[in-house]
Amino acid sequence: MAESATTGRPTTTRRAFVTACGAAGLAAALAACGSDGDSGSEASKSSGADSGQTGGGNGMELAKTSDIPEGGGKVFKDHEVVVVQPKAGEFKAFSSVCPHMGKPLGDVSDGTINCPFHGSKFNIADGSVKHGPATKPLTAAEIKVQGDTISMA
Repeated sequence: MAESATTGRPTTTRRAFVTACGAAGLAAALAACGSDGDSGSEASKSSGADSGQTGGGNGMELAKTSDIPEGGGKVFKDHEVVVVQPKAGEFKAFSSVCPHMGKPLGDVSDGTINCPFHGSKFNIADGSVKHGPATKPLTAAEIKVQGDTISMA
């Protein structure tokens, strides 16, 4: 900073002021972007998306096969998994965390797994995106069907 010849107090040049404002704005923008990215990656880590498995523990019973309607499914929020039955006797599972923003999926209806937050819809047959804003499919999860019992693999 330069000192004013008449008052002896420090003065700020216009260039220094504009530079400081720009740096502060950039820092705020980077901090905001960093927090969004961090929360999404934490959600992916907690859902097991990196390992291809979902939470809930191995062998834990989720439901009876009669609990999962043909052409529909059920979201198990505590286990971060959704179990579906696309065709009679065919059971599949996917992560119940939406890949768009890491929010929990809401329900299964009309052949899609639905996110209540931004309207994304995923095909129950393969987890592919039927309606965005999500651009990535759901991560497959491992389940085991023995008799009439569905459990985590």
